[in-house]
Amino acid sequence: MNLRIGSRGSQLALWQANHIAALLRGQDHSVEIKIIKTTGDKQQEVTFAAVGSKGMFTKEIEEALAAGQVDLAVHSLKDLPTALPEPFVLAATPPRVDPRDVLVSVRFANLASLPLGSKVGTSSPRRRSQLLALRSDIEAVEFRGNVDTRLRKLGEGHVDAILLAAAGLDRLEKTEWVRERLEPKDFCPAAGQGSLGIETRKGDAATIAAVAFLDDTATRFAVTAERAALAALGGGCQVPIGIHCRPKQQEASDKWDGDWDEIFGVVADPASGEAVRIHHAAPRDGSGPESLGKLMAHMLMEAGAGRFLSLASAGAK
Repeated sequence: MNLRIGSRGSQLALWQANHIAALLRGQDHSVEIKIIKTTGDKQQEVTFAAVGSKGMFTKEIEEALAAGQVDLAVHSLKDLPTALPEPFVLAATPPRVDPRDVLVSVRFANLASLPLGSKVGTSSPRRRSQLLALRSDIEAVEFRGNVDTRLRKLGEGHVDAILLAAAGLDRLEKTEWVRERLEPKDFCPAAGQGSLGIETRKGDAATIAAVAFLDDTATRFAVTAERAALAALGGGCQVPIGIHCRPKQQEASDKWDGDWDEIFGVVADPASGEAVRIHHAAPRDGSGPESLGKLMAHMLMEAGAGRFLSLASAGAK
């Protein structure tokens, strides 16, 4: 089968597209990659908040998909809105890689060792808020651009450190300056971070069948729970929400012989670092990942997260 992949043109996006293309070619498909420039790519010097985050890295690719110019799109799943437009479906979620955020620095060994008043680059309100929660003395600096641009600015001394997703640096083999991988209990990743999402037209049965082998059951469960929580909270990639789900290691005190899942959630204020943080573990009882995600959203709201979501909404207007 001839398959056309729509992808952004960044180094990381092309790595992801080529990775999926190689797997498809291994199934005897012929594959070509079409580069599509998105709104987020065109306005790299503008803050995410000013651009407006909904579909900023996906809109133009989906337009090409709808028009039949490409057959599938490869996304970083954290960039894909939780509610896909009607013509599209999330056809596959390949096995997830490291979902954590990392501290990248030339000189400093970890977040705790940064001097008072250090500057840390990030374009993410989620990262900014959690950074301030851990180190209120640190100045979070707006930092946009692709991975190479951010690493170059760091090397030139614009900031003392930057926060990035582990997955991108690992995939591009650019981990030389990674100093600390931040654990979800302390620094909760974005919903879907570390995962790829393969998007197709809902009615394209042939393409859906062709990519079905790429879908990983464990990854699908975790990211479905995360995206359900994010959707229930009304959040996107520019609302300061972290959600992460993973299988839980059983402990002697667990009164359940089957599989367990645990889910972490945080909603925070980027201005102050004040946050509501929840950790929940439960046996997998057949109720499905959507129920787990909605429960996390409910627990966050019960704990007072609505106040921070209102602040974020007001700030976006």
